[in-house]
Amino acid sequence: MEQRVEPEVSPYHHFTRAEWAALREDAPMTLTPGEIATLRSVHDTLDMNEVEEIYLPISRLLAMYVAATQRLFRAQQAFLSTVDAKMPYIIGVAGSVAVGKSTTARVLQALLTRWPNTPKVDLVTTDGFLFPNAVLQQEGLMDKKGFPESYDLGALLRFLSGIKAGQRPMRAPIYSHLVYDIVPNDYVEIDRPDILIVEGLNVLQAGRPPKDGKAIPFVSDFFDFSVYLDAEEEVLQRWYVERFLALRLTAFRDPVSFFHRYSKLSDAEAVATATGIWERINLVNLRENILPTRQRADLILKKVDSHRVEHVSLRKL
Repeated sequence: MEQRVEPEVSPYHHFTRAEWAALREDAPMTLTPGEIATLRSVHDTLDMNEVEEIYLPISRLLAMYVAATQRLFRAQQAFLSTVDAKMPYIIGVAGSVAVGKSTTARVLQALLTRWPNTPKVDLVTTDGFLFPNAVLQQEGLMDKKGFPESYDLGALLRFLSGIKAGQRPMRAPIYSHLVYDIVPNDYVEIDRPDILIVEGLNVLQAGRPPKDGKAIPFVSDFFDFSVYLDAEEEVLQRWYVERFLALRLTAFRDPVSFFHRYSKLSDAEAVATATGIWERINLVNLRENILPTRQRADLILKKVDSHRVEHVSLRKL
């Protein structure tokens, strides 16, 4: 008797690159090659084809989701007879160091701004909510920078709570990758956008619920939609090393740079240094904190070694 094979049960719809690209339908291409060049990070290979086949369908989907949320908000207003201002739709972008989160967040921001129902799209990174280096050094956390414990979680939660409550404007601290620290007394103001994109390593992090039943919010509690950028460990390591080598010849040469000392390394020394940092810090953070949150995302984009997204998973409603 032939054994029956049960179909795979998954909370996601799964798409090949070609299948996902077809979902663009008639969404217009609103970015020029020049604009795309300004959006990609130094080590990324984002091009027009990637935007058309991957990010345009995402922007079309998100425009639909936001419009549906706006309709629901108006229905609630009518039910309650209130005149509250609409709340920003918040999108989280998560993933490992070197996976391309910043590029993805900037591309989504640029595309979503061009949809008629979301003209104002702001972007913040959770880097601004890292504790200053002085605090991290005092607490022995400099080698844990980017781990959950290195963030001022209270400040980040207050910021997101204020955004969702409609407070205006809200201020987010600014982080300098050049000096590798928070910029004192410098902020970006977020004033009731249609969409807010929050990009960071651990934005999908969750913890154990308290035994007393009291509510403890997580950053992801404030998200209406979330994206996780995924790639194999060996691919991520290669991208990290390649980025380190590129920065050694550019930003690291600035005497103000926190990493200026690395600009004098030979190629072999730079590869060894970058590999050591990856294995000691970033790989540990990926395995212990970031990767376990992947299945909490609404959309998972799986990249291959060419930086192309080859597989897309969308959570079922």
